[in-house]
This record gives sequence, structure tokens and C-alpha cells, in this order.
Amino acid sequence: MVTSRGPEWRLELYWVPLGAGTAIVRTCGRAYEALVAAAARRPRQPLFHAAMLASTPSGTYAIEVAPVPDSSPGRRGVVAHGAVGFPALGHLRIFRYEVRRWLGGTVPDLRYAVRSPVQLTTNPAKVLEVLNLLPSVPTPTWGRDELRTGDMWNSNSVVSWALARAGLVGAAGSPPAHGRAPGWDAGVLVAGRDQSRRRSAA
Repeated sequence: MVTSRGPEWRLELYWVPLGAGTAIVRTCGRAYEALVAAAARRPRQPLFHAAMLASTPSGTYAIEVAPVPDSSPGRRGVVAHGAVGFPALGHLRIFRYEVRRWLGGTVPDLRYAVRSPVQLTTNPAKVLEVLNLLPSVPTPTWGRDELRTGDMWNSNSVVSWALARAGLVGAAGSPPAHGRAPGWDAGVLVAGRDQSRRRSAA
């Protein structure tokens, strides 16, 4: 658990264009958006991936969701993980994702972020709340709607879930350039369910 020490606190959100710096992700994202837009009979929209940096007196934490690159999660501050695409293959590293709360870590492609950073809070208690919530984030299969929200679960879901649980999701605003953040609504909806269950149990 991260604890409060000192005055320098800040939580910032970065909107990174999906696939920035990675051609195959960018191509797949555009193909996905073309299909979704055609089905909804609407214009295509740019897609964004949300990441956060949490500044504390101990240093800056990179809050990111990414594929599992190796078998040393401790080096990257991994606090949770789940399957990608196919639950039955989740025991294989290439079919897993990890949630990072990485002190001194980095977020790939942060230099491509648009209309960023978005300052979410400078309240130490709120920054701590987000950091300490991350190990309990739900980890359903990436790219599926196992939690029945009408939206896939992905990295945006993890960010929006943590912000919604901490009462900060409104500060994030909307993605730039009339864009979309697939999975964002899933995180907000699941956080609302979690809070409803906690109130009912109280």
C-alpha cells in the first residue's frame, strides 16, 4: 500500500492515440473502428488509449496496462493481471496483460499524447486512493464483455474504473478531437456496480 508523505502530489491523465508509434496496433485499431462505425452508421472517430502518472514525494508512478513482456513482474510494479482474448489461453504469457503501478516507470508513446496532461487532482488523499485501488481492479478477459456492460474490457476500463471509484472520472473529460476511448464506459459501469454493492452491504 502507498502511504502519504509530504506535500508534492499530482494525478495526471494522458490521452495517447491508439497505436502511436506501433504500426500494427494503429492498423488494427483503424480496422476495428471502421467496422464499429459502419455497424452504427456513423463517421469514424480517432481512438485513444488512457494512461496516468501519479506524482508523489516518493517519486512518480506510471499507471499503465500492457502485454506481459517477461516473467519478472516485480520490476514493473505489476499489481494485477488477466487474460487477453481467450480465457483458456491465459496461462500463456502472450495471452496475458498486466496492470502496472510502477514507481519510476514509463508509459510507452507518452510523447504522442494529445491535449495532455489533464490534471485530475492535487489532493494527496485522492492520489493515494487511486494508487491503492489498483490492486483490486477487476481483471476480466481483455477485449471481451464478460461483465455484461455493452463495452469491451481493456486498458481504458482499468483507468476509468479507478477514477470512478475515487470520484474523479468527471475530471478526465472526453477524449480529444471528438475521439473515442473504447472500454472507458465498461470501467465506469463496473465501478458503479461495485459501489452499489458496498452500500448495500454496509
